[in-house]
Amino acid sequence: MEITSVKSFLDYYDKIRERTNRIIKIIPADKLDWAYMAGKFTIGDQVRHIAAIERYMFAESISGRKICYKGCGKDLADGYENVVSYFNELHRQSLEIFSSLKDEDLKNKCIVPTGTEITIWKWLRALAEHEIHHRAQLYIYLNLLGIHTPPMFGLTSEQVQEISDKR
Repeated sequence: MEITSVKSFLDYYDKIRERTNRIIKIIPADKLDWAYMAGKFTIGDQVRHIAAIERYMFAESISGRKICYKGCGKDLADGYENVVSYFNELHRQSLEIFSSLKDEDLKNKCIVPTGTEITIWKWLRALAEHEIHHRAQLYIYLNLLGIHTPPMFGLTSEQVQEISDKR
């Protein structure tokens, strides 16, 4: 998918964020520090990571500034309400940066963490893929805890199969 319009990207990314917010809303506050294994991201780390990478890696590099990602630990935000506030505030800041782009800027290059250049529209596409990847991890984490998660697009695979069987 080539991104040729800032507005169309922002509309698309808003839908991705809506789906991420749906899963974040069902995280039990007492499970924020849970991880499936020692040394792996906790649920809270996952949420903070999505926010911090968006703002301090993707938005900074798109702006032509040095990447300043410092991790995703509890020192950034601790407790459910603080984590959600951090998540929303960094997203607001990122959207401000992305919204300042003009359509022609999408063809410009930016420097990614490896030091290589990439076209901005491709970096924005990677941003969306990154969020989707970590949202999927949140689904798995919550499922491992036995927490019912909402269907991604309105129906579960079982419901789609049931509909398909009736046709």
